[in-house]
Amino acid sequence: MNPSRVLPVLLALTLVGASASPARTAESAPAETVIAVAGDIADTCLASSSSCVHPKTAKLVTDMNPVAVLTAGDNQYQSGTIAQYRKYYDTTWGKFKAITKPSPGNHEYNDKARGYKEYFGAVATPQGKTYYSHDIGNWHFVALDSNLPTGETSEQGRWLVDDLKRTTKGCIAAYWHHPFVSGASHGDQKVAEPLWRMLYAAGADVVFVGHDHSYERFKPLNPSRQVDEAKGIRSVVIGSGGASLYPVKPRPSTEKAYSKHGVMKLRITDTTYAWDHLGLDGKVLDSAGPYTCH
Repeated sequence: MNPSRVLPVLLALTLVGASASPARTAESAPAETVIAVAGDIADTCLASSSSCVHPKTAKLVTDMNPVAVLTAGDNQYQSGTIAQYRKYYDTTWGKFKAITKPSPGNHEYNDKARGYKEYFGAVATPQGKTYYSHDIGNWHFVALDSNLPTGETSEQGRWLVDDLKRTTKGCIAAYWHHPFVSGASHGDQKVAEPLWRMLYAAGADVVFVGHDHSYERFKPLNPSRQVDEAKGIRSVVIGSGGASLYPVKPRPSTEKAYSKHGVMKLRITDTTYAWDHLGLDGKVLDSAGPYTCH
């Protein structure tokens, strides 16, 4: 550096350091960005009950201090009404509402998604639809609605293909409710198959889902549910956010599976991703990655 420029640079750095640090938002991405992920969250219980889990998973999110929270549906039981959202979800996970990028589950549709839309507002329906996309750093995230038609010729399918064509980001993740593959009671869901085909064709990296109340991560799979280390999409069933757990029986492509509550601490950089699944005591139950984006 030119010596004549040293003093101005040092002065500028001093002034920057003295100013208040900008608030982190869901759109910022430092070298390693932390994002919380979970589905099947708020049962109809309150923190005053020791058996109520969603206050405990909310504490995990608080402790990891994420820049964003992604939900994989069934955010509020049993019917996802606005009254239930306000009485239960809002008292715990509601503290992250400003940084939450939600997706709806089948329980939201017990109320035709009216409570879901009213509670989350425009962030959940930015273009009047319950599916949308957003970017964090070099990552393109797609929130989908597996309760609606998902075929390639459906409105959602046509939107998804166009959205994936338009993104310029180097890594792609998607999340919705119904699992493409699962070893728990709901099992493989046909509604997820078209979504997988479209994402696979676009070179997507990882998918997060719920519906089965368990934790299960899989090897990268192609649209035929065959292991594909080169181009396959990794996926995680992360329905461990607070609802009563389901037993899970590992599938041939399963890498890890168990029935324990917890929240995913997803860590992304511009080219990689990794995660820890944190149990209610804050300890790591499972770790995966880092993996390099396709």
